[in-house]
Amino acid sequence: MNSRVMEKTLVENQAAGQTSTRGARSKAPVFVLGCGRSGTKFLYHTLLSAGGFAVYHAESNAFNLLGLRFGNLARRGNRRQLLDEYYTSKLFQRTGLEPKDIDERVMQDCRNAGDFLRIVMEAIARKQGVERWAESTPLHLLYLPLIKKVIPDALVVHIIRDGRDVTASLHRIGWIRPLPWDRSRAFLVPAIFWRWIVSKGRRYGRALGGDYMEVHYEDLVLNPRQTLARIGAFIEHDLDYDRIQQVALGSVHNPNSSFRGDGKETEAATIGRWKRMFTNPQVRDMEWSIGKLLSDTGYKLETPPAELRASLPVRFMNFLYPLYFDFKLWLKSDTPLARIADKGRMGKAEPDAKPGA
Repeated sequence: MNSRVMEKTLVENQAAGQTSTRGARSKAPVFVLGCGRSGTKFLYHTLLSAGGFAVYHAESNAFNLLGLRFGNLARRGNRRQLLDEYYTSKLFQRTGLEPKDIDERVMQDCRNAGDFLRIVMEAIARKQGVERWAESTPLHLLYLPLIKKVIPDALVVHIIRDGRDVTASLHRIGWIRPLPWDRSRAFLVPAIFWRWIVSKGRRYGRALGGDYMEVHYEDLVLNPRQTLARIGAFIEHDLDYDRIQQVALGSVHNPNSSFRGDGKETEAATIGRWKRMFTNPQVRDMEWSIGKLLSDTGYKLETPPAELRASLPVRFMNFLYPLYFDFKLWLKSDTPLARIADKGRMGKAEPDAKPGA
């Protein structure tokens, strides 16, 4: 971010953060979550562009990486190891902080990943003269119960995008890889991943009651004023559309498209791309695999019901891959293998991490 934009942003932040009548909910942290390539970064940068939030251009990876990599943070030695490695990472470099800004408080008060995230984000907020922060690591959708346990005032906005467009994007960049024998049907694996993670997020979210809301990416793009008004009422924050367009941080100004080779495109142009990318048989297999969740979340299927059928390999993939994703999540979250698998990863980790297998 250049100095002019940063100064402009901080002025907006200070103006938005000086309201004296704000209640507890209007100061609560906001988690913008969803399956990767669903518009999480776009919505997150939209909130930052509105002002009043700490500006942090990265995913924190607090729960899906840091909290797993360093074990029980109630142990002082683990906290020290976390900080020593964190200070050399891109995740820390993006904060704009110095070690002195968080070191003492982490060593004294941190007992879990939620404490660590809150300490870091509150330090960024103090440095920028605001009272509020937001976070957007897509994989944190899988950790909603833990997030709500350790950060009780957290508000969660789950952004959902047409699973067929998510599949097109994930398949294009190859983040969700098939097992060797499924390479000829590789496009189905990200579709099944979308169904797996969105279903979990919706199930976890329903347990949060009034602290959880769902928003469609398409509504945010096509009807931004109305959609932002709804989100703003939920998080109790002024999401002024004109100010957002004027400040335009990150992907609000430069869309985070996985189809960059096709030239710069608007967010609206990303809607319905799957119709141009997949053949009719591929769409049929995809809609057989994720059609129920597509319908449940308000998306219309292209394939007539009478033609929705699947081959034995497609049926087997729909049975196997959710188990495979569950197994990988269990290995990472509940076994010592997490430390081995993630050893050395944080220092090299990109601030915007890959979303899955």
